[in-house]
Amino acid sequence: MILIVLPDIPYETDLLAKAQFGDQAALRSLYDQYFPPVYQFIRLRIADREDARDLAADVFMDFFSALQRRKAPTISLRAWLFRVARNKLYDHYGKRRQFPTETLEEWVPADGESGPEAQFMARARVTRVRHALRALPVDQQEVLLLRFGQGLNLEETADLMDKSVSAVKSLQFRAVSTLRERLDQESEV
Repeated sequence: MILIVLPDIPYETDLLAKAQFGDQAALRSLYDQYFPPVYQFIRLRIADREDARDLAADVFMDFFSALQRRKAPTISLRAWLFRVARNKLYDHYGKRRQFPTETLEEWVPADGESGPEAQFMARARVTRVRHALRALPVDQQEVLLLRFGQGLNLEETADLMDKSVSAVKSLQFRAVSTLRERLDQESEV
């Protein structure tokens, strides 16, 4: 007897399939799981929190509409949501807009210490990183944000940015190298 073993359906794919059939619990779960990272991605590009929330909500309205029209993604919902978020940002600001580095404090992890000296040092570090990031080209900023800020893998980042995986690797390498050089130069001063 031949036994065919099918691979387990990943949790996200299972939720997505249920959501396509109108399962409210699956829709809620997907929203709860993905709204925070989509909001954070947009928030790093838009200084105003309310505008960022509105755009993130628009991303999910597009997702719910796509579900109703049977045009929702069948794989990699995360990449689909970030692509829609990126398009919303482009509609909002245009392609040449750099993300506001004032919001960088929300992206850079804080130290465990909370004394005044530790807070001063953390602010100084964020200021240095802010200046170094501001000097990067927009596509390098975006690669760092997607890869390290949102934890997307190379394939998802490449798909989202309409680039090849090797182009994303190259952008990431150049961005990290440039940041390292700039931060080393500033620490020597």
